[in-house]
Amino acid sequence: MKSLAVSTLSAATLALLSGAALAAAPAPAFKPDLAKGQQLAASCGACHTSDGSRGTPANPILAGQHPEYLVKQLVEFKSGKRKNAIMAGMAAGLSEEDMKHIAAYYASKKAKPGAARDPKTVALGEQIHRGGIMAKGVPACAGCHSPNGAGIPAQYPRLQGQHAEYTEAQLLAFRSGARGNSAQMMAIAAKMSDAEIKAVSDYLAGLR
Repeated sequence: MKSLAVSTLSAATLALLSGAALAAAPAPAFKPDLAKGQQLAASCGACHTSDGSRGTPANPILAGQHPEYLVKQLVEFKSGKRKNAIMAGMAAGLSEEDMKHIAAYYASKKAKPGAARDPKTVALGEQIHRGGIMAKGVPACAGCHSPNGAGIPAQYPRLQGQHAEYTEAQLLAFRSGARGNSAQMMAIAAKMSDAEIKAVSDYLAGLR
């Protein structure tokens, strides 16, 4: 009887230990499904094109963008932290997993190069991107978005080749407070003139 009790206790202890080990084990890493992302992104094509490349200048190029950044924006559109009636509606029905699939799909696409269009402002745009505007306390864009505009995942988007019109519109929105999901960008844009915003936006469009 004593031997049986010890045996039963040992089995119970082993079961508890096994359960604890399973509970402590990290969840498997999420693996985005590009095919599912493409399927979910079908309705995005009207504004961003099927592969997120060079659609209407009023809408951002998504091809090659950091997936972490895209997910962050979708989450903020859904929550209302970033205001846009169309994107709020698009994001409303998406789960965070859906967002990750879509973001991975667009990130997998190769962004097509753009070009600066105003040769008279290229020098000013380059100066702002590489060195900021010292007299106004505006930091260099390159400090966060990298010298070639490739950005840093999650927080700082890729700006290389982005539509100048879109970048300009976002900087103006940050400056006015219409876009309020980055206190850092609101503070920076508040110090910039229309001409400075236009120049750096055009320069970034041609950055490679």
